[in-house]
Amino acid sequence: MFAVIQTGGKQYIVRAGDTLRAELLEAEVGKSLTFDALMVAEEDGSKVMIGNPMVVGAKVETIVLKHDKADKVMVVKYKPKSRYRRNNGHRQPFTELKIEKITA
Repeated sequence: MFAVIQTGGKQYIVRAGDTLRAELLEAEVGKSLTFDALMVAEEDGSKVMIGNPMVVGAKVETIVLKHDKADKVMVVKYKPKSRYRRNNGHRQPFTELKIEKITA
């Protein structure tokens, strides 16, 4: 069974046992979080429930594993013929979640 959840302005396809890197969430490490499901379906496609916007009674239970920052991404600005060059690095913070159970 898999589900589609929404967090941090993005949607993710999740299955029980997966780990997920979502945008930084205000939750302590080791605590459980529950998300409402936008869609729940069986792996073979025999049963599909689509919400409007959420599936009634469908929940995805997760546990917060850690908070961290992603690898550095270098941002370069350059304008020719004007001696303008800027280098900047960015590390996006994230929360790693473990998907425990999907209930429909």
